[in-house]
Amino acid sequence: MAHPSGAGSRDDLRLDFDRRVRLEFRGSQLGSDGGLLIVRELDDALGLSDPAGAALADARTGANRVHQMAGLFRRAVHGRLAGYEDVNDAERLAHDPVMRQVVGARAVDGQAASTSQMSRFETEGLATEGDRAALADLSGQWIDRFFDRTGLKYIVLDMDSSVSPTHGAQEGTAWNGHFGCACCHPLFPFNQIGMPERCALRPGNVHSADGWKAVPEPVMRRHADRDMLKFFRADAAFALPDLYKTLEAAGYFYAIRLPANAVLQERISHRLKRPVGRPPKHVRRIHEDFECQAKSRGKPRRVVAKIEWRPGELFPRAGLVVTNLPMEPEWVSGFCNRRGTAEQHIREGKYAIRWTRLSCRLFRDDEVRLQLHALACNLAVFLSHAGLPEPMADWSLTSLQLKLIKIGARVVRHARAVTFQLAEIAVSGPMVRAVIAAIQRLRAPPAAT
Repeated sequence: MAHPSGAGSRDDLRLDFDRRVRLEFRGSQLGSDGGLLIVRELDDALGLSDPAGAALADARTGANRVHQMAGLFRRAVHGRLAGYEDVNDAERLAHDPVMRQVVGARAVDGQAASTSQMSRFETEGLATEGDRAALADLSGQWIDRFFDRTGLKYIVLDMDSSVSPTHGAQEGTAWNGHFGCACCHPLFPFNQIGMPERCALRPGNVHSADGWKAVPEPVMRRHADRDMLKFFRADAAFALPDLYKTLEAAGYFYAIRLPANAVLQERISHRLKRPVGRPPKHVRRIHEDFECQAKSRGKPRRVVAKIEWRPGELFPRAGLVVTNLPMEPEWVSGFCNRRGTAEQHIREGKYAIRWTRLSCRLFRDDEVRLQLHALACNLAVFLSHAGLPEPMADWSLTSLQLKLIKIGARVVRHARAVTFQLAEIAVSGPMVRAVIAAIQRLRAPPAAT
């Protein structure tokens, strides 16, 4: 019987435009994601998937336990990193030599998990309450492992919500007027490097800050013992007195946008009057700070205002930030403006990892998929900050995926070795050697004897 990917076929195909050109199909001998072998080395260097597989409950019995939990977990996470955002491609990937090597164990000489096996793993195995809780904690555990090897001088948490469009009668789907679609409404806190420290999937019609405590508080507890400066930024949806108290109690400096209101506008009203004289041809910026207290509760807190008069505009633009930072108003305003990097990280997750692809009928299954996408995103960020050579140092996650992960590979098997011959197009051999050397430096030192 011919191999399902075409390796057993010996019929060539010639093209009329040049009869010298001949096509052959060797599915089991060629892989399209050779760069995943490099990511698998990073996975092993940091010790990520095997402990994760051990932490997940295995309720399978009998013949269903063909593949180890760690292998199924690697297939789910590494596959998403390569752009396979669901299990639709599992049947083809089961015979792919690169994916089989990444999964390991029996898959190397046989095949990786099939579509039905991966579907049961994600929608039955991982969808239990215990495994969903374990998955939610894994991103933080992985990040701690990475920072323990690389060091961390300070932490900046940027919290923001995103949109995951839904289709049909999915659980949790609801119309969101802000995004203008039926969707779910996930929440992410990112660190300054772009790693999602945690994430939570929510129904589409909730407020951006709904259920905020369940997301940043576990992150703060993880970093509580690290002796370093800690910062937090968010937009106006998170301007909540309870959040200020939580951040202050945890020792965080924060800068959070404030929605405009009559009281705050009155405090800066003298800056909102057009200055006398001919307006300049450049932007005129004015900063002020003052203390303000909510009527019902809370203590007075510092508010920084930035007023901009722009050429050709009749009215000024005013932005307000509540903060406990002791720096000058200009510095605080600039620091808060850099919160926009969270939106960039969300776009990277959407386009490179495709974490908006949540199309399961049950809400709990989509929760699992979001967590798996977040883990794949973290794996990619680990690689991008492992010390890549200069030509690759500034690559986005999309570039890493297209230029490094999606390398064509030819496998040559011998009695004692398996050789993957990688194409040198966007990434050369010396560059790959430099990446492997950077990964090796992340390995834990051997235990003292």
